[in-house]
Amino acid sequence: AMRPTEIKVHKKSATLELVYPNQTFLLRAEYLRVFSPSAEVQGHAPGQQILQHGKKLITFKDILIQGHYAIRISFSDGHDSGIYSWDYLQLLGENEQANWQDYLKRLSAAGQSREPQFIALD
Repeated sequence: AMRPTEIKVHKKSATLELVYPNQTFLLRAEYLRVFSPSAEVQGHAPGQQILQHGKKLITFKDILIQGHYAIRISFSDGHDSGIYSWDYLQLLGENEQANWQDYLKRLSAAGQSREPQFIALD
């Protein structure tokens, strides 16, 4: 896969902009977080994915280039073990709509929400 010619982090809108010669992807922090390639999210074998929820307000803390092949994203919830290869980022960009609809279906089926859960303390 191609490495983006430019990577822009929009902190206010919590969006990662990946610029390629013939297309641009704008990927939200929430989307990138719930589709993190880390074992913590993907599990250690197919079918072991751990459904992420309550990530609607997530933002980027830091984005680091990993060698010539990937970026590592740190998120505001402390998750920082996801190493996003150029291949994986391109797939996330190309399949964003289908991935997101599938994610919303899985959330709904699990009775979970994108909204963070706050614990009320008296």
